[in-house]
Amino acid sequence: PEMTEAMTLYRQGRAEGDFEDGIELALSSILIHPRFLFRVERDPDNADAGQAYRISDLELASRLSFFLWSSIPDEELLALAESGELSKPAVLREQTQRMLSDSRSQSLVENFAAQWLYLRNLESVTPDARRYQDFDDNLRQAFRRETEMFFASIVREDRSVLDLIKSDYTYLNERLAKHYGIPHVYGSRFRRVALGADSQRGGLLRNGSILTVTSYANRTSPVIRGKWILENLIGTPPPPPPPDVPALTDNAVSAKLPVRERLAQHRADPACASCHDLIDPVGFALENFDAIGRWRDLEQGQKVEVEAGLPDGSRFIGVAGLEEGLLERPELFVGTLTEKLLTYAVGRVPEHFDGPAVRH
Repeated sequence: PEMTEAMTLYRQGRAEGDFEDGIELALSSILIHPRFLFRVERDPDNADAGQAYRISDLELASRLSFFLWSSIPDEELLALAESGELSKPAVLREQTQRMLSDSRSQSLVENFAAQWLYLRNLESVTPDARRYQDFDDNLRQAFRRETEMFFASIVREDRSVLDLIKSDYTYLNERLAKHYGIPHVYGSRFRRVALGADSQRGGLLRNGSILTVTSYANRTSPVIRGKWILENLIGTPPPPPPPDVPALTDNAVSAKLPVRERLAQHRADPACASCHDLIDPVGFALENFDAIGRWRDLEQGQKVEVEAGLPDGSRFIGVAGLEEGLLERPELFVGTLTEKLLTYAVGRVPEHFDGPAVRH
């Protein structure tokens, strides 16, 4: 049908002008056609309204390919779909593993990580140049590269996703290693670096990329960091703030106070406390990292306080305590990551009926 429509328009254009006019009109109709612009999945004619049904193998191939490769299926995937073999669990698993080991799966790393971890926000981040003089675009790109390579290692090596939370390695070049204070890493090439038990790095929560995109230009933000963790790692986003709540900078709170004390005064307002009592204790765990991800023990001459807590009431100290707290309830992180992957794969927010698929 699509070809018939295009040929009809070609003839019309040629009749009104010449050959080029006909081709232009036909190509224009193809380029604006919904089937060219979107992946269209039509409900089967025999499907009951509101009832679930199994998609075809060709639609499955398209979903899988755009999920893992951000592109169209290759010949092997199409052949299996056309023969009706792709939907068999063993074949689907085999094809998924094949596609993940293919270099084209780098698009999953770059696109999904950018969406889930807010890496795309790095491009618009501009820390205060007077306070953070060593920040430049090379460091910005190194931040992103570290996180992408770390995430890719989990995918390519078929490691547990819990290694995203706590890890004994990361990826560094000389510029980033110097920023982190890690010696004996030279050159611009990124390489895998083993970390000691007492290292301040390893795991997403210690990546400069995450720590920078969850900070303000001139200081850290336990609020932004806490909200990021609740939304992206635990799956319990805080409620939206009530209307007309003043920003912290608009309150009569001295800017010379440490962030913890400033937020304590902010929470004294009952309208603020309802949200911040959930958010702030989580974000305090990362206060040993400044606004561009450097480790610090002092803030404005005072020891950084990193006593923190999770919404379940558990209390702990610093980023290591937060990591252990997350690993004690692994189903929360794994379920949240699965929901984020589902959203990315099918292009919609998960619904209640997706629960069994997520838990499985």
